[in-house]
Amino acid sequence: MTMAAHLNHSMATKAPAAKNSTAEKLLVAAGELMIERNSVEISLADIAQKSGVNAALVKYHFGNKDGLLLALLERDAANEMTHLDFLLAQPLSPTTKMKLHIAGIIKAYHQFPYLNRLIHYLLHGLNRDTADEVTKFFVGPLLDFHRRLLAEGVASGDFREVDPVLFYTTLIGACDHLFFGRQTMMRAAGIGPVTDEVCRSYVAHIEKIVLGGLLTNRARQPSAAGS
Repeated sequence: MTMAAHLNHSMATKAPAAKNSTAEKLLVAAGELMIERNSVEISLADIAQKSGVNAALVKYHFGNKDGLLLALLERDAANEMTHLDFLLAQPLSPTTKMKLHIAGIIKAYHQFPYLNRLIHYLLHGLNRDTADEVTKFFVGPLLDFHRRLLAEGVASGDFREVDPVLFYTTLIGACDHLFFGRQTMMRAAGIGPVTDEVCRSYVAHIEKIVLGGLLTNRARQPSAAGS
């Protein structure tokens, strides 16, 4: 197995389920409701009915609704987030690392299409402690990963200079919109749901778009390592 294939296999491993079965039922129900309704606006009563668990147990396990949603985000994004440092440490070219990262992010959004909406819901809510946790767990580490990978690519001659904040905004926005804006596209263009095949095609498309603007002329040459 090649290093890239091994890395893909490792990154595809699912995050472990919550240790408590009741807590896990609540998390599963919340995620399923968000997918079914294409919205993060769900109530504790909805979650309780879907899970078959008393709504009062949300407070016992998570403190409140925001605590439950934060736990859901941490569960769903944990696999991708915990592999950021691992990916950077691999003996792969910056271009290959970027391709693996793009694929990992899109596959995470494919599995959990509400991720970005959930992040914004928690970031812009009234609970500042929750917003701080989201920044600490997701936004900050991902932005730092982009800074480091872009700097590595510039140092190797693979990437041109790019603002990491603008890059983060571009990549995460592009990865999310296929899923967040799907209802709009289905109505306007008559296209169907996001299948595994559509997801693979979108990974290839975003790779071309992102790397098309990121790679230096030297890195575009067929002999460039890892391209």
